[in-house]
Amino acid sequence: MKSKLNILYVASEVFPFTQAGALGEISGALPKYLKNYGHDIRVIMPNYRAINERKYVLRDVIRLQGIKIKIGEDVYEASAKSAFIPDSKVQVYFLDNKHFFDREGLYSDAATGKYFNDNAERFVFFCKGCLEILKLLHWQPDIIHCNDWQTAAIPFLLKTAYRDDTFFKSTRTLLSFYSFANEGIFESSVAAKLGIADSELDSPGLRKNSHLNFMRIGLEFADLLNTSSAASSKAVVEQFRNSELFDVFKKRKDDIHGISNGIDEQIWNPELDNFIPVKFSRRDLSGKTKDKEELLKRFALFFNDKIPVVSLITRHSDDEVTDALSDMIEQVARLEIQLLIAGPAALKHKKKLKIIQKNYPDKIGIEPNLDMALLHLLLAGSDVCLAPSRFDSCGLNQLYSLSYGAIPIVHKLGSGAEYIEDVNNENSSGNGFVFTQADSKEILKVIKNVLKHYDKKEFWNRIVQNAMKQDLSWGASAQKYIKLYQKLLTTKSSSK
Repeated sequence: MKSKLNILYVASEVFPFTQAGALGEISGALPKYLKNYGHDIRVIMPNYRAINERKYVLRDVIRLQGIKIKIGEDVYEASAKSAFIPDSKVQVYFLDNKHFFDREGLYSDAATGKYFNDNAERFVFFCKGCLEILKLLHWQPDIIHCNDWQTAAIPFLLKTAYRDDTFFKSTRTLLSFYSFANEGIFESSVAAKLGIADSELDSPGLRKNSHLNFMRIGLEFADLLNTSSAASSKAVVEQFRNSELFDVFKKRKDDIHGISNGIDEQIWNPELDNFIPVKFSRRDLSGKTKDKEELLKRFALFFNDKIPVVSLITRHSDDEVTDALSDMIEQVARLEIQLLIAGPAALKHKKKLKIIQKNYPDKIGIEPNLDMALLHLLLAGSDVCLAPSRFDSCGLNQLYSLSYGAIPIVHKLGSGAEYIEDVNNENSSGNGFVFTQADSKEILKVIKNVLKHYDKKEFWNRIVQNAMKQDLSWGASAQKYIKLYQKLLTTKSSSK
């Protein structure tokens, strides 16, 4: 068994260069920890317009110029630049093409919010470009770690177009799936961009309901799969019973592994955080109260330390938590809490939320634009973080909330739930509130239970301290990934 692995980590976003969601945060942190364990890990991402090349010192790589990449009948030229993830020795390659990546927005138009209509071509180009970069570098990866639909074509390409390429004969693929807000669903005609003949679409199950689903392609062809939920593979599969992906999840249930995410404690630490007005620690929570005051000012709400602030932080416009809450949001507003809803999902229910906000002006705060500064302030100033999705985008909000003493409300199968122990009235143990039924009535019941505990300040502070004392760093998770990579090397490559 190899003690030192060559790992290519492929992601469509990497913090701090650019990010649209939690994937960027994971991609900017996990490779650093894998590198610290002695493995040769390199990262490839697109070179978006938003990346500040001067700030991060991107340099041209001479051998990675004039790369020809065929997309359907068209041939595009690519090049690549290189830099390092700040404060690390992890090298990042930025695939550059002005036609595909020099625009405002990563996946959608910054002005309209609509997904780019050529996203299929953009990320087929990216996936092919990644493989061509490897060959030009003469660097053979043992593992290619793909993330979400934007990179899901890589396992397919390795088993089709690159099947006979000896350069990749020993390479294995892992697909991590996090967000299903967008699965990469396109018209079947896109198949030609991947070199798939129309006659081939149905035999491997690539086409479903007359369209091509990139996530499905990755789930079908990757050698192993993993997600951020530590629930059993059977439980993960059950989350998708009503999804068109259920058949492929069920077929590959033995290939699904769960590894919880961690957090970068240099960034998500209230003792070091420069985004928040007042730093605080588990030993001295006074700063958290002051941050709560500032947070409520940001949402134009009054401050009353006897009333808990509950934040609902959404990552996607179709967040299932907001959907569940939308039918009973007014009942929540009647309780003695202040509810802050931040993120793009607030736009989906904007009309309904605005009406309720008008009726309860001191209870509801809404902010669709969730940037990094606001996210840090929400965690620092909130008493409770409502994140009860059964399947969410990476579970990072739950981990961040623990670190900042914002007590999480989670579904027992949700990502990050394994770090959270239900509050126990008898011995003041626990660090969150866990429930089993993902419906609006259950959520309302849990929020009412929170109110009963919040009135008991000494008890509540112990729960906050329980939350903040946990070790949530990436170290343990990185070691689990290494074991999974080693398992991949002994796993026969899926022939498909």
